[in-house]
Amino acid sequence: MIKAILLFIILGAGLFVGTEYSGQQGYVLISIAHKTIEMSVTTLVIVFIALLAIIFVFEYVVKKLLSTTFNTWNWFSVRKMRRSRRLTNEGIIKLLEGDYKQAEKKVIRWAKHHDNPLLCYLIAAEAAENIGDRKKRDRYLALASEQNASTLAVALTRARQLFNEGELEQSMNVLQSLQADHPNNVILLNLLKRIYAQLGKWQSLVELLPKLHRYTNLPEQEEQQLTVQAHQGLIAQVATRHNMVEDLWDHWGQIPRKAQKEPAIAVCMAKHILEINNGQPAFDFMTKQLKKAPNSELYILLADLDEAHIKPALTLLLKQLGRDDNNAEAHSAAARLYSKQQKWSEAQHHLERALSLRSSVSDYALLAQVLEKQNKGQAAKEVANKALSLLP
Repeated sequence: MIKAILLFIILGAGLFVGTEYSGQQGYVLISIAHKTIEMSVTTLVIVFIALLAIIFVFEYVVKKLLSTTFNTWNWFSVRKMRRSRRLTNEGIIKLLEGDYKQAEKKVIRWAKHHDNPLLCYLIAAEAAENIGDRKKRDRYLALASEQNASTLAVALTRARQLFNEGELEQSMNVLQSLQADHPNNVILLNLLKRIYAQLGKWQSLVELLPKLHRYTNLPEQEEQQLTVQAHQGLIAQVATRHNMVEDLWDHWGQIPRKAQKEPAIAVCMAKHILEINNGQPAFDFMTKQLKKAPNSELYILLADLDEAHIKPALTLLLKQLGRDDNNAEAHSAAARLYSKQQKWSEAQHHLERALSLRSSVSDYALLAQVLEKQNKGQAAKEVANKALSLLP
């Protein structure tokens, strides 16, 4: 539209000038060195227009030739890229089907013509890994690392392959080198979770748990299991390294309150304290935990206290049974403590009550011993047979 308007303006101006100055062509003299050129203004305008026309025609021809050449070249390039994409797609399907040789062959054949060669080399590396050809795998990973924006994808692939080979330390080192730039990457976090658990890096696992909770779809049950496993491992490490109750107490104070409420973690702590000192420290810890919440396993562990704490432990158990007479583990623990005091009838009463609530091979075995101590041989034999029948 603008060009048409300009054309009409020029034509109008030309008509006006032509009409106004008709018969007055003017005179033009061009002098270059020793040569002169004379012409009228009209002739100059015609020559100028002719030169512009020649220039425009030349420009059009050149553009046409270049466009044809480019289109021809582009056609071949697009054809190669499309073929590379098709082969790559077929290679991915072969990889999923387990035909690793065909997968490698298809993706690597036209990888240089693919618009994202990184994808081709990574798939080829996976295929070579599954075939067991580590030399090819490493070569493909090296080619992948030469591509743009390949650091994360190549490193994660490498770390996962090292993990599958059992090279856990090396895999961990690769992943940790990525943490600064990619702290919330889901694949990185999940892989570190598995490595820390297998290597017993419990402190690292504890520090990783908040990110796993926030950035991954970690099931609640698995999160609880990992929390228990990590803190149990840390408690065991502290107990083994120092073998001092004070160090265990210090460590317990550093455990988050939510984790302290986990029964399995409290039981682990109690067991290690008992191994070091089965007297007052163990009694104090278990009493404190049982006041917060009942714990069946802690009731059983009360029976492992030294002789000086049998009476206070029995007092604690009987008080609990006064509140809840259906606590089988408390009855079982009381029976064991009475057995240590050789109070056989009391032990028998609590064992029978515990067994009425649930079956237990160990309780049946202890009941047989208690009956034997009371010269009840036939009853002891029947109970012993009952215990044997429960064995797998």
